[in-house]
Order: sequence, then C-alpha cells, then structure tokens
Amino acid sequence: VQLQASGGGLVQAGGSLRLSCAASGRTFSNYIMGWFRQAPGQEREFVAAIYWSGNIRYYADSVKGRFTISRDNAKNTVYLQMNSAKPEDTAVYYCAARTSGPYSDKVAGYDYWGQGTQVTVSS
Repeated sequence: VQLQASGGGLVQAGGSLRLSCAASGRTFSNYIMGWFRQAPGQEREFVAAIYWSGNIRYYADSVKGRFTISRDNAKNTVYLQMNSAKPEDTAVYYCAARTSGPYSDKVAGYDYWGQGTQVTVSS
C-alpha cells in the first residue's frame, strides 16, 4: 500500500484547508484510515480516523468540531477538512492505514504511512 498526502500549505487563523490522501491497493476500502500530525519537537499525535464504511469516525479532542475526516472508496482517497484553523494546528500531517483490528489512536497501530504534508497556520 502506498499513501500520498497532499493539500498542505499556509492558512490564516480561522481559515480552512482540505488535505487529501490517495492510496494504492485494491483493498483500500477494507482499511481504517487515520490522520496524524507532528509539530517540531513534538511526538506524532492522533488527529482523526475513519472506518471502512465511512460511518464511524473518531477525533482527537483538540480538533473535534473543527476537523472532519471523510473517504471516497471509489477514488481510494481519504480527506481531512480543517476549519477554524488555529496556530497550534501547525504541523506535518500524515495519513496512515490500519489493515486489521479495531480502531486505534496509536502510531504503532497503523501499518502504512504517507510522506506527510506541511500545514502552517499563521496568527
């Protein structure tokens, strides 16, 4: 499985950005997909995850109500819509695939990772 994240950039506080993650592999629709982020000097942290059906989603408390994760299995793509962005959202954002087991918010729970896309929120 190869994951390619895109859509990062510079946005002002309060603004919006949509990240995309394109996946290769015929079984994408079976995977739990997640977004994580890592700020300079910080550990990589969970942001959001979505089940294969798209009906079950999880969010970190820090982004709940502002970010929305979604997926299009026909396009093998998962999205992260970021609204009401804050300077503390500045980080490299990574998409990841979990190929078996229930939902996880742990880095070690994901088997494949994209290369990351930089998001910078200016105040």
